[in-house]
Amino acid sequence: MHDIWMRFMENLSHRISGAMNFRCILQPVMALIYATIAGLKDAKAGKAPYFWSLFTEPQHRVETLKDGWKSVGKVLLLAIVLDVIFQIKELHTVYPGEALIIALLLAIVPYLLVRGLVTRLAPKR
Repeated sequence: MHDIWMRFMENLSHRISGAMNFRCILQPVMALIYATIAGLKDAKAGKAPYFWSLFTEPQHRVETLKDGWKSVGKVLLLAIVLDVIFQIKELHTVYPGEALIIALLLAIVPYLLVRGLVTRLAPKR
């Protein structure tokens, strides 16, 4: 397990400073754009902040998750594809777990943080 962790950390440094490092900025920005649009729609509809509603409104959890996936799914898939391309180009092998973790960090985390914040800060109409 220690070897896997060390390989991941070493590969992470290659992702940040190596080829295709533009995606470390591009993917969170795309997630932020989708989160802002969805957060404004949530505020206009009078919905609770996204991440908070996943825990406080269990009766709507499936609907909320589908809405979130519809909004950020393309960005997540693009993040996975770009990481696999990076791995093939730079590492000459593919680590699917690493691709998934990086995609989650670059797409899902910013999305979850910003969508609820936008919903709270946007004027309700």
